[in-house]
Amino acid sequence: MRRIYAILLLLNICACSNDSSNRNPFLQEINFRFDANLNLPTYSPLSNTGSAVWVPTQGVGLRGVFIINVGFDQFRAFEASCPNHVPNDCSTMILDGQLVTCACEDYQYSLFTGQLLNRPDDDDGDTRYYDMLEYRASFNGSSVTVSN
Repeated sequence: MRRIYAILLLLNICACSNDSSNRNPFLQEINFRFDANLNLPTYSPLSNTGSAVWVPTQGVGLRGVFIINVGFDQFRAFEASCPNHVPNDCSTMILDGQLVTCACEDYQYSLFTGQLLNRPDDDDGDTRYYDMLEYRASFNGSSVTVSN
């Protein structure tokens, strides 16, 4: 009987996962909800596949969000603050088509994937680089809802 309890305890411990290693230490995650009405001129570019907009609204993300139409009524939304350092004067990224660039180090990210495209080649291997922080994006009729 003790052996069964020991095995169950071991399985329970092994089944637990710790996602804290994936957590970006530079960006705090905040709760928000934002609706982008595609009938409004500001968000109407999102009606076209591959088009992106920056939403700099206070309280929507840390420094706003980027929303992109990735096709087939699917949208993705990402934090506008560079994920590889603490938010500061130069950390709000600049939208250029389907790419965004951090003015601090010229890191460039894809809005289709959120991936850092020009990851530095560090000799020490100890530096960790983060991809963009993604938020939930859902499409309903003529509105894209972004939330966290």
